Amino acid sequence: MEGSADTEEPPLLPLALSRFHISEEFGFLLPDPLTELPAPYRPWMDIAHELPQLITSHQLRSRVHQMPQLSPQQLRGRQELHLAHLVLSFITMGYVWQEGEEGTVQVLPRNLAVPFWEVSQALGLPPILSHADFVLANWRRKDPNGPLEMENLDTIITLPGGESLRGFILVTLLVEKAAVPGIKAIPQALGATLQGDEESLHRALEELAGAIEAMREALRRMHDYVDPEVFYSVIRIFLSGRLPAQDEGVHAPGPPSLRGTDPRRAVPAAPRALLGEHAAPQRLQPLRVGAGRAQVLPHHHCHQVHRCGSLQSQGQAGRAERGWPCCGKGAVSTGG
Repeated sequence: MEGSADTEEPPLLPLALSRFHISEEFGFLLPDPLTELPAPYRPWMDIAHELPQLITSHQLRSRVHQMPQLSPQQLRGRQELHLAHLVLSFITMGYVWQEGEEGTVQVLPRNLAVPFWEVSQALGLPPILSHADFVLANWRRKDPNGPLEMENLDTIITLPGGESLRGFILVTLLVEKAAVPGIKAIPQALGATLQGDEESLHRALEELAGAIEAMREALRRMHDYVDPEVFYSVIRIFLSGRLPAQDEGVHAPGPPSLRGTDPRRAVPAAPRALLGEHAAPQRLQPLRVGAGRAQVLPHHHCHQVHRCGSLQSQGQAGRAERGWPCCGKGAVSTGG
């Protein structure tokens, strides 16, 4: 049935955060992430749990080469897929940067690249380490019934960097936690604006301002938990999509449907990773993915959208299914 010209737009509100995979309790954090994959994926988990030792002993690449090529078809639900993406993204970054800035690789082995791409496609995330893996899905409670506080938190997967890396991840997690009241206040403020309810708008804006201040307070704890020298000399490289002087990136299999033929949809050149010819059969074409040089917190986009005064719920629901919930993309994109 064709719509008439005077068809009314669907109402923007009420806006349910759950539509965008945002939790009323945890915000953008993945609620109580899984910490183990099913038994068939034990080879992935075994390597992931040993990453710091394997990287520092220069044995990770040889272990990955011995790893069986597993299909993600037996993974069930978004929780298992998120953990698989977390595990494979950490293994990938360790594999690329095992030998430091002078010893990067130009080829990802097929037994790592193919399942990583397949899991990424299932989630709508790019095949690279992003904030969604590094922080949002990488946490657990030491005491399952305890509070979401630093003393009761730990990471699921880690890399070289020891307590400084743990602190960097978990302090960022606490910033995400502090953002939750502000995230919930945004649709309240939008609703109050549309309804001309100044009192409700004022309360929502106060809630948002309080959340921003709480985020600042949480971020200040970074100085207590992260050694700047360790961050710069050890941790930083594993968060890099590439070095500033690099231009090619990493090669691995990728199907043609992700690249397409339209040059306007290509990922910007800096930084870029070219996935293709070396490890792929002839029927597969190169795939490009980009990695940002700095993490972008998802609630930053929410606050930016709120400042603009509108949220198009119809379009945002589809965007959330493709990866980043709610109001924006993460630090990386597939160029589409």
